[in-house]
Amino acid sequence: MGEEPGKRRTTVLINGQNYVISGKADVSHIHEVANFVDQKMKEMRKINPYLDKTQLAVLTAVNISDEYLRLRRQMEQERKKRDGEN
Repeated sequence: MGEEPGKRRTTVLINGQNYVISGKADVSHIHEVANFVDQKMKEMRKINPYLDKTQLAVLTAVNISDEYLRLRRQMEQERKKRDGEN
């Protein structure tokens, strides 16, 4: 079972754990994403150092999702304003 053409593999470090990530994105982008997740996990760990790994991962995912959805909503509102929609 071979790797899909165009896919790249790279190893990243998130929360002290190595992960092999495979995707079509540039390796630099994959590292940027991994660093972002790692930083968010560090922020969550600082707020509550007693979270276990699963809790930390879930709360980090919730926080990142919240940021993403707020930004997406903001972009949609700005697009509607620009296009003259209500």
